[in-house]
Amino acid sequence: MNQTLVLCKPDAVERGLVGEIISRFERKGLTIVAMRMLTIDEELASRHYAEHVGKPFYADLVAFIGRSPAVAVVVEGPEDTWQIVRTMMGTTNSAEAAPGTIRGDLSALFTENLVHGSDSAESATREIAIFFG
Repeated sequence: MNQTLVLCKPDAVERGLVGEIISRFERKGLTIVAMRMLTIDEELASRHYAEHVGKPFYADLVAFIGRSPAVAVVVEGPEDTWQIVRTMMGTTNSAEAAPGTIRGDLSALFTENLVHGSDSAESATREIAIFFG
């Protein structure tokens, strides 16, 4: 089985949408194999968003991801689970996300788009290690 990381970002937790988000993955036939709630501090954010360090939006990204608790989830499923999860999430810009996707149904803001999902099998391995050791 393949695994990928999903983060229910602070806006999802604040709005009480974690159960809705997780249930969508479960209804798809994917399995939740690990989950933890945490507040992502600057050190953890810098490891997770390493490719964005130094970019103009980096400080805002770190401030947002650490403003309140998030929920880190390891989702398991068939080959290329990361792609299934990303499709279910919808495009990064929630205003453009298709109806039926998590972002298309539950978010209207680009900067607060509820979820993060690994963008490749390699990223999934790296990100799971960051959040789950």
